Amino acid sequence: MALRQALVLSALLLTGCDESLTLSRVCTETPGFCTDLNKDSHCKEQRANVAIARYIEYKDPTDDNVYELLKLFETYNECVSLAAKIEHIKLKDKTTSRVEGHLTSLKEMNRIYQDTVNTTHPGLLYYQWSRNNNQTAMNKLLQMQDSPKVTSDPEIQLFLASYYAKFDDEKTINLLYRVLELNKEGDMPDLEVYTTLTSLFYKHKKYKHAYIFSKVAQLSGFEDIDLFPVTQQLTSSGQPLGPLDDLASQTFADIQAGSFVSPREF
Repeated sequence: MALRQALVLSALLLTGCDESLTLSRVCTETPGFCTDLNKDSHCKEQRANVAIARYIEYKDPTDDNVYELLKLFETYNECVSLAAKIEHIKLKDKTTSRVEGHLTSLKEMNRIYQDTVNTTHPGLLYYQWSRNNNQTAMNKLLQMQDSPKVTSDPEIQLFLASYYAKFDDEKTINLLYRVLELNKEGDMPDLEVYTTLTSLFYKHKKYKHAYIFSKVAQLSGFEDIDLFPVTQQLTSSGQPLGPLDDLASQTFADIQAGSFVSPREF
């Protein structure tokens, strides 16, 4: 919902009008942005977000708007491709509509990839590498990794952490800490941040750190994390868990308040 409101606000700023940008308005003014998507009730929110993002990108084709459209097409495609597998015995047109939406998303994502092959946008560079194995794009991103545009963007910091996780644990931890530092009040970081930190700290026998971030993951709503191995390591060495639980609660509160500061002690 917040994303859609941001898209609407962006559109209002670039069109300079007071009328709210609705899906109905987009489909009336630019019907082509709607007619090639699925027409039933499945993926309703994702479909609306894509249609509005297409309109915004059409009116103002900046790299940021192109990148937003690409991400929304991926989200829509994940939804509609699953919906397209649902067979309708009596309503075959609904299945056909979903297939059309799925094909549209694939075509449009490919178009964006082709149009942005020489991009310098950090997000698009990462997508070029992660989706198309474009090493040149990743090399460009790595050359930019110390620039303010990259170091101040939590999404790109997480992308870089995913890249470095294959071969540089210390760099990965520093990047994940940076993601948490950049978290804004009330936002929820990707749970991957906590699970990766837990795994890396456990790997390097930093059991207190591993326990703290596994507890933070739990406080964030991740219920599948296995606390037994790290708890066993701590209790067998006589480490009381109470102080660590308190530290985990404080760490979680700091992250939620947007005031987390990295200890930088890996």
